[in-house]
Amino acid sequence: MLNRKFNVSTVNKVWTTDITYVWTNQGWLYLAIVVDLYSRQIIGWSVQDNMRSQLCLDALAMAWHCRLPAHGIIHHSDRGSQYASEEYRNQLKSYGMIQSMSRKGNCWDNSPTERVFRTLKSEWLHRFNFQTKDDARQAIWDYITYYNSERRHSALNYQTPMEFERVHQLKKAS
Repeated sequence: MLNRKFNVSTVNKVWTTDITYVWTNQGWLYLAIVVDLYSRQIIGWSVQDNMRSQLCLDALAMAWHCRLPAHGIIHHSDRGSQYASEEYRNQLKSYGMIQSMSRKGNCWDNSPTERVFRTLKSEWLHRFNFQTKDDARQAIWDYITYYNSERRHSALNYQTPMEFERVHQLKKAS
């Protein structure tokens, strides 16, 4: 449904989501994020020891409760079992969201979210050898805070995601 139309005209129109892995000396951690495609802002996330559906449901719930959007948002993900699960699909329906999934075997359909993960790993996580999962959780939290409020994006005319939304909300109000 998204069909690689990554330039979105307003907030809460298209959300994308995905999962990545982070290694620690205590084992793997899994990070699920939800991104508002309009501003590239990470609006929901969850970090857990497993990648069951609850990981993604928690990230979605955070995004939903943070934004309280109107019905009709396009929610785009890959075809992972977490996003295809009955529980996840039912939650999308209860939020009034329209599910969109990448074409089979086509990672490019979700490239903006993949780009967030690439940035997280290449700009931040590669510097650390996490002794504990808690250390990794803190580093992820620190980066998400930085990413949303301080990291400038070329796709946003070199504004931060939060700044981009704020400026465009002010323009709409005037």
